[in-house]
Amino acid sequence: MFLLKKFLVAWAFPPAGLILLALVGIVLLFLRRRRLGLACILLAQGLLLALSLPLVASALIRSVERYPAIAPQALKQAQAIVVLGGGSHYAAAEYGGEDTVSAPSLQRVRYGAWLARQSGLPLAVTGGVVYRGRAEALSMQEVLQDEFRVPVRWVDSEARNTKENALYTARLLKADGIQRIALVSHGYHLARAVPLFEAQGLQVLPAPTMLSAPEEGLEAWLPSADSLNASNRALMEWAGRVLP
Repeated sequence: MFLLKKFLVAWAFPPAGLILLALVGIVLLFLRRRRLGLACILLAQGLLLALSLPLVASALIRSVERYPAIAPQALKQAQAIVVLGGGSHYAAAEYGGEDTVSAPSLQRVRYGAWLARQSGLPLAVTGGVVYRGRAEALSMQEVLQDEFRVPVRWVDSEARNTKENALYTARLLKADGIQRIALVSHGYHLARAVPLFEAQGLQVLPAPTMLSAPEEGLEAWLPSADSLNASNRALMEWAGRVLP
């Protein structure tokens, strides 16, 4: 069921969902439903273009960013820092063919390491095997300890989604008497992640990284694959608040 949900979501959201909509339009043209077919094709193309604009992507991302950057003094209220996994880079040739952290995971790990140095708080990492390969948390632990020289106290390598991140990490932390945490993830993700951790009885200080800024000037109107990817992330976060 877990992988089926991942499969269906991948095909429903941009860009795949828009490509399917355009294909439906083409089929309708062959069936002599000209107006409806053209409407589907034009809608798919229009949405694909709009979601590829940095101006639109930035607005969508900011619409799901609820929390500002954490203030240094706020960390005094926490007992630990939890860093959420953001995906794996599988079979990285430059690292001997081993799995390692993806770019989003590295961004979160870097900020978690910085906060740990600033505060002296212990670190927890969470992320299991989603599709294949090595658990995300193990790669995160390796990077934190070997490259950032920051020790990791708790490792949850079982969680496959944010809900499980909260469930399994809370068990580890509560076993050591930890109730108050700073939660590190991308700003667009924390609006969904924080309530899930609070539902496990933890007091959560949001610690967002990679917060977006409004796009301005000519670049805001230049379509890009990065912007389409950002729009996709924002739409999935909105959907994640509704879907179980």
